Amino acid sequence: MTFPASRRLALTLAGAALLAATGAAQAQNALDNVLKARTIKIAVPTDYPPYGSVDRNMKPQGLDVEMAELIAAKLGVKVELVPVTSANRIPYLQTRKADLVISTLGKNVEREKVIDFSAAYAPFFQAVYAAKGMKLTSFADMAGKTVAVTRGAMEDQELNKVAPPNVDYRRFEDNNATIAAFVAGQTQTVATSAAVAGDMLAKNPKVNAEFKLLLKDSPCFVGIAKGETALKTKVNEIIAAAKKDGTLDAMSKKWLGKAAGDLPV
Repeated sequence: MTFPASRRLALTLAGAALLAATGAAQAQNALDNVLKARTIKIAVPTDYPPYGSVDRNMKPQGLDVEMAELIAAKLGVKVELVPVTSANRIPYLQTRKADLVISTLGKNVEREKVIDFSAAYAPFFQAVYAAKGMKLTSFADMAGKTVAVTRGAMEDQELNKVAPPNVDYRRFEDNNATIAAFVAGQTQTVATSAAVAGDMLAKNPKVNAEFKLLLKDSPCFVGIAKGETALKTKVNEIIAAAKKDGTLDAMSKKWLGKAAGDLPV
């Protein structure tokens, strides 16, 4: 059967509208799928203590891991922890390898274009560290110096904004490699989180390094796939309740040594 051109156009538009509506409906089914499967897949770090690491029995532990377990418990489902790195955590969310990302994830304009964010659940900041004897009072002092940084991490992005163009970046695929390079003397400075630096300094006192320059104060948010409004709303309800009853402060004190404080919503 052959339809007139005007009829064909109407059918095409109707079909496109149906596909769009179907896609929108599919984009809203993460929470339903989690509740039906009674399991939620949450991406967490395993190389970023105290937010995420493994103990001697290779069991994940840390603030992000505990937050993942809290959300699963409040949803009444089991949690499947999915180890990720800074570079692949957002792609895992976009490709549905994870329902949520709880991996020291900071919020910025570029990331908001591709994923959604919950309210903040924990404090976090990035900084530059170097030997105590090194003069490093401004980013201009980093000119010509080598810096170890994890590829794709927030500190990598932020340092690019403020450091001189002739800084010698040495990028590594995960935080363990980044810290190992600095500790071994392969770089003069390292850009990382205060938490990672604290763990580094505790384990390597001979490095004699210290905090030098603040890069960004960036609280942690839960990453959620675009369009998953129902799941986002539920996660925010859990975070709000945990903030109100002191759970977030207790978790932060346990893993970071200080309360979560006033976090953005």
